[in-house]
This record gives sequence, structure tokens and C-alpha cells, in this order.
Amino acid sequence: MEAVDTIRALSALAQEHRLAAFRLLVQAGEDGMAAGALADSLDVPPSSMSFHLAQLTNAGLVTQRRESRSIIYSADYAAMNALMGYLTENCCGGVPCADDASTCPPQTKRTA
Repeated sequence: MEAVDTIRALSALAQEHRLAAFRLLVQAGEDGMAAGALADSLDVPPSSMSFHLAQLTNAGLVTQRRESRSIIYSADYAAMNALMGYLTENCCGGVPCADDASTCPPQTKRTA
């Protein structure tokens, strides 16, 4: 993942309703959710939900497909994993991190 893609994804997630919608889609799995169901779950007007879903789709975090008269949205797990990989790429100074970030090896201070 490139820096510009990371910035786009983080910008899309930096809003309360979009973050909540993305989390619901991650929980929904590959089946995804209809836009109306997402709007109902988050108590967001359908027109606002459409705007938020468009932002997540443009950021590459969400995919959409048509099923009958509904548009079903799903989290793009490959994009999510790429984002997480980019964010943790240099974690702990290149040493594999433990599950608990507090157990990362101490960083040595660099001097000029």
C-alpha cells in the first residue's frame, strides 16, 4: 500500500459514522449488509449513509454489489489488511512485535 492510499483510507475512517459502518461491515463478513440495514443500525438517514458509503468505497475499503433492488456493501479485507500492514510495517524497530505493544524491545536513542 502506498502512502497516498493510506492517507485516503485513514481520512475515510476519520469520521464517526464511517468508522462505525466499516466496523459493522467487518463484522458482517463476506455476506455484507444492505445500505438500508447499515443506516438503520447506525440510526443515520439513508442519504447520509449513502454519502458515507461512497467515501469508504472511494477509499478502497468497501466493495459493493447489486442483489435484486439492494446494493450490498462488504468490507474489503485485503485493503484492510494492507492498511494494517502499512501502519505496522516498521513496528518495534523491525523486530517482530508481540501481541502487547508494551513488550516491544526498547528503542535505542539516535544521536546526531
